[in-house]
Amino acid sequence: MTTSSTKQKPAALAVLTLAALGVVYGDIGTSPLYSTRVSFSPGCGVAPTEANILGIISMILWSLVLLIAVKYLAFVLRADNRGEGGILALMALVNRDRKSGKRTLLFIFLGLFGASLLYGDGLITPAISVLSAVEGLNMGVVSFSPSCIIMISLLVLMGLFWMQRHGTQTVGSIFGPVMLLWFSSIAILGVVSICKAPGILMALNPWHAVDFLIQNQWQAFVTMGAVFLAVTGGEALYADMGHFGAGPIRWGWFTLVLPALFLNYCGQGAWMLHQLDDPRCFTLINGHAVLNQDLIANLFYRNVPPWALYPMVVLATAATVIASQAIISGAFSLTRQAIQLGYSPRLSIIHTSKETIGQVYLPLVNALMLAGTVLLVIGFKTSDSLAGAYGVAVSLTMLITTIFMIAVMREIWKWHWIVIGMISIPFLLLDLTFFGSNILKIKDGGWVPLAISACFIVMMTTWQKGREILAHKMKESSLSIDAFIQDVTATKPLRVPGVALFLTGNPNSIPRTLLHNFKHNKILHMQNVLVIVQTEDVPRVPDEERSQVKSYPEGFFQIIIRYGFSEDPDLTAFLSKITVEGLDLTPMKSTFFLGRETLILTSRRNLRPWRKTLFAYLSRNAWDASKFFRIPPNRVIEVGIQVEL
Repeated sequence: MTTSSTKQKPAALAVLTLAALGVVYGDIGTSPLYSTRVSFSPGCGVAPTEANILGIISMILWSLVLLIAVKYLAFVLRADNRGEGGILALMALVNRDRKSGKRTLLFIFLGLFGASLLYGDGLITPAISVLSAVEGLNMGVVSFSPSCIIMISLLVLMGLFWMQRHGTQTVGSIFGPVMLLWFSSIAILGVVSICKAPGILMALNPWHAVDFLIQNQWQAFVTMGAVFLAVTGGEALYADMGHFGAGPIRWGWFTLVLPALFLNYCGQGAWMLHQLDDPRCFTLINGHAVLNQDLIANLFYRNVPPWALYPMVVLATAATVIASQAIISGAFSLTRQAIQLGYSPRLSIIHTSKETIGQVYLPLVNALMLAGTVLLVIGFKTSDSLAGAYGVAVSLTMLITTIFMIAVMREIWKWHWIVIGMISIPFLLLDLTFFGSNILKIKDGGWVPLAISACFIVMMTTWQKGREILAHKMKESSLSIDAFIQDVTATKPLRVPGVALFLTGNPNSIPRTLLHNFKHNKILHMQNVLVIVQTEDVPRVPDEERSQVKSYPEGFFQIIIRYGFSEDPDLTAFLSKITVEGLDLTPMKSTFFLGRETLILTSRRNLRPWRKTLFAYLSRNAWDASKFFRIPPNRVIEVGIQVEL
């Protein structure tokens, strides 16, 4: 059960709910800009008749209920990893007490694949959201050329990514109120439109969705890929649970977000139904009134009064920027978790807030995402074209989440298989259907997020495998702590005053940095501390479980420091708090010995040649360990070590 299940005061709950609006619901909240319009695009092949309008709106409404309200809010949010959500947190939860084996490797692969899909989603979300908002300018008196729309979108996106270096702390306070205004506005637009064609409320009856599937069959299956756009962003509910807790997320959904989305989608459907009463707006085909296709363009803005068009474009652009901000921040947090869990080389991590630990900025990730987003906007040019690339990554992520949920229900919650089947089979069928429909988009751009995801998963698995091989090689050539101390006791080498700290990953052996220093300099410090930093499969480690200190003869000590995968190691701050009799760990009075590995690629078949080359490149460009662990640079001595791979 989530740690957020404890009761919160109404005022605190209201503040957190408002904040969650600006982070959690930005993506799914801006889906009305394009999802209904794309569902009636020529690519889906469904004519905008009265029956089809009711059917598609009904499918959108019930997808929001089943996938978001029931699956995510009722079940997935219960599967927290000590209050933390996200695909990597879920992977760590499932594998926490599992021994190594094929099933463990399968869940690790699924978790890494699901995490890598976020990067593909993180590039497409800003591009399609901002483009769809800016395209509303063409609904006004002044017409903008496609190149002008692209240029304005690129300027907005570049400003968004430039803003990341300053963090969201300074602007975070306005995110919630802006999204509150956004949801209120789209709800009002929906109500006004529904009053003109109240028959759209029949779409609340799920039979219209079923009838649409029966009547249209294959074209209905194709259209489901566009309908799915209405629920993209739902995965953020779980990923951001650690920031707000399950309570505020649920309150925000049921009190504002779901009603606003219902009203706006019904409002868009009502506008189309209302136009079918005007002979100038439809064509009779086989006895059915079919709405003219040109009226579907910019469908969201059709409900906006002329006087409010430009303010609404500004508000929509602000909402899409906030939606993009959430996915970018999620990519930063995910990368930090991957680094801590050993699936990514060390990267520069900058904390942008002293109050909120989760607000981090990774310059390299930000630059790569900016470059990728710009290329997508230039390459696809319109939001309709990008819709073909959108949805594949999210639908696959939701399918992987359901698979993990089955494991959680059985192995963590100990539910009976009959109960698990009754709950999970409908969700599996729905996820598979949406994924199958989105797979049809691959030739139209759906390959883009899959290709991006493949690149990231290759990088993560190569890094993890390479580090595993190096750790095994160093273990084979290592010397046990007891054996080394016995040798020191027998030979009485020259000792110099001071404290030397050696970082190592193996708690049972002497670090190679210490051995190299002793071998070449023929001396030892009076006090030698072996520091092991371990990342646990929980988000945060309690202070009382943070460290373990062990003393050895001849002035040797071992300190094991544990961090969670959502924490950043700060050795300088933590070591200064440790009190050990006879040992002064003041950073400015100590010397840190760090190893810098130089990889020598060999013909050994422990890793494919191209993966060895990739691993060597990643290793060379990994961020400096002293900066990552926040060690004063003037207290560091690096020892070069050559390792054959």
